[in-house]
Amino acid sequence: MPEVIGTIAELRDRLSLTTQNSAVAGADTRVVLVPTMGALHAGHLALARRARELGDTVVVSIFVNPLQFGAGEDLDRYPRTLDADVAALAELGVPYVFAPSAQEMYPDGAAETRVSAGPVGSLYEGAARPGHFDGMLTVVAKLINIVDPDAAVFGQKDGQQLYLIKRMVAELNFRLAIDVVPTVREEGGLALSSRNRFLDPEQRESARALSAGLGAAASVASQGAPAALAAAHAVIEAQPLVKLDYLVVVHPQTFLPVDDDYRGPARMLVAALVGSTRLIDNVPLDIT
Repeated sequence: MPEVIGTIAELRDRLSLTTQNSAVAGADTRVVLVPTMGALHAGHLALARRARELGDTVVVSIFVNPLQFGAGEDLDRYPRTLDADVAALAELGVPYVFAPSAQEMYPDGAAETRVSAGPVGSLYEGAARPGHFDGMLTVVAKLINIVDPDAAVFGQKDGQQLYLIKRMVAELNFRLAIDVVPTVREEGGLALSSRNRFLDPEQRESARALSAGLGAAASVASQGAPAALAAAHAVIEAQPLVKLDYLVVVHPQTFLPVDDDYRGPARMLVAALVGSTRLIDNVPLDIT
């Protein structure tokens, strides 16, 4: 069973002791961080499984970060299932779960010093959720500083989040590798999310239009971004329960929208409301 640790000081002590013991034994210890907000599903477990492949000392953090929830968002509604999460991680041999309180992470209340996501952080998800990415980057930076890992593992599903984390790590000279795990999907194609549990059966069926639309876009991407967008719109907008927020094709290096005549690698991002549940997804496009 993983050791559940609630304080920064205790976690650092455990990791220091583990490193010292490995050094005495002549072993090379690699520390790998998997940041999560809990309510773990198969997608999260794929991250933890990958982390175990990268190193023996895996820390899965479980912290519902208040900084990345805005006014009127679902902070209180976000599921908290620590006991079930720990049991699932035990089956993978994860040694440490870091589950701090908000008081432990932000002892003086909301942090006044924050990481800025910059202009890209105000686009797409950032436009719908002002301040979300500043809060997300701030807690990821704190977790990296607390754990001091050799690597951290993230999923591809949150495409804009992943782009911003990679950029922060590069620009702030963090000394760790970022490992990316492909999006894990349900049998019908819906990307796994902790919020999927809020969908009723009819909504879940309709929500599959997001991945179907992205697939349609990928199949015609060779015809250009406008054709890809048109194909995705046709599939998604055929579902009346799906209220599209944005659908955009972005450049992988800048995450800005590509021009109509762009040729090269790209990524399509989508977000929509299905009932009251916000869902996101993304796929790579080869616009050649």
